[in-house]
Amino acid sequence: MASELGASQISTLLEALPGIANVLRSPVADALLNVIRAAARLAEFELAEAEELIRYATRRGLVGNEEGERVLAEVRTVAERRAEKASEREKASRAKARAKPKAVLKKSARKKH
Repeated sequence: MASELGASQISTLLEALPGIANVLRSPVADALLNVIRAAARLAEFELAEAEELIRYATRRGLVGNEEGERVLAEVRTVAERRAEKASEREKASRAKARAKPKAVLKKSARKKH
């Protein structure tokens, strides 16, 4: 037989087990907080968080299914472009890092002759 926990028991449990509040919290609440942090540039944007919020809004009738899909398509497109740009920047910086030692070696070889 399951028993219900009273407010004081829940408070005691939350104090006794640090981090349990995060485990018990709704995925929607986590997604909402993470998207807010990303909007404030305190964290990276995660597409999964936006998807969770759109699913929630659609289930609750806050957003129509078509509108939710349209917004997710926009967000996915932007997220893919950002990932591609980041990958290109990383490749360019690696190529630049590889090119620098060669230039330094050539200069030091000239000085020795």
